[in-house]
Amino acid sequence: MAEIKLIALDLDGTLLNDDKKLTAENEQVLKECIARGIYIVPATGRTVNGIPDVVKDIPGVRYAITINGGKVVDMEDNKIISSCLLTKEHTLEVMETAEKYPVMYDAYIEGRGVSEERFLNHMDDYGITPGIQDLMYKTRDAYPSIIDHVKSYDGPIEKMNIFFRDSATRSHVREILSRNSHILVSSSMPNNLEINAAGATKGDGILRLAEYLGIPREQTMAFGDGENDISMIEKAGIGVVMENGAPFLKDMADYITISNENSGVAAAIRTLVLGQ
Repeated sequence: MAEIKLIALDLDGTLLNDDKKLTAENEQVLKECIARGIYIVPATGRTVNGIPDVVKDIPGVRYAITINGGKVVDMEDNKIISSCLLTKEHTLEVMETAEKYPVMYDAYIEGRGVSEERFLNHMDDYGITPGIQDLMYKTRDAYPSIIDHVKSYDGPIEKMNIFFRDSATRSHVREILSRNSHILVSSSMPNNLEINAAGATKGDGILRLAEYLGIPREQTMAFGDGENDISMIEKAGIGVVMENGAPFLKDMADYITISNENSGVAAAIRTLVLGQ
């Protein structure tokens, strides 16, 4: 058993099952951890608004690592603990690149997604699953032009998403964007790229939150399944990867648990933390 004080959890493909639901077993174990004084922290590419209520409303779930570490927040006091966000100029550079290709893109501003009708009405064209489509309808506002809206906004941009119809275009655009030292390119799905400010990672988010709470790195644990979880699997005291996770991530894991469909989070916590 490890003496763990903070557990950071990716959502899609990790804490949530394939239907984007929190299983009863996972919920029960999270509540057991909270009762023992362990911080349960969603660590996601989503904004706070995108975290499912069934997770966010568990008594004791107070802190969250959002937009891939771009913001670490105290949800109870509505306080930003740390932030690392895109500038308007760097966001527009990415958008101007995206406009040259048959892609769908959006941005997060003040916790809401900014999109256009031409994208929201054709999400099937980009292989976006029904569950993610439902989430996007709930968390995005449509504007005539994303670029014009960003130009008129006076402040930083939280994050960008780009969705692709084919892998060849995705690889080509990723290669172009990766040359920009001001941004960090990652992915959480086979058909997307996620654009953050350089220095915004889930792993750094864990370290910043742990420092804020006075918790040593060695007493942190992280769960993930995909590319945008690399940094927290590397930097947490214990990195746990799901059975359904990417092979390269499993190679980095301290422990591999069963799949998200089978409440793998609960299984690992019971074994490694609760001694059950």
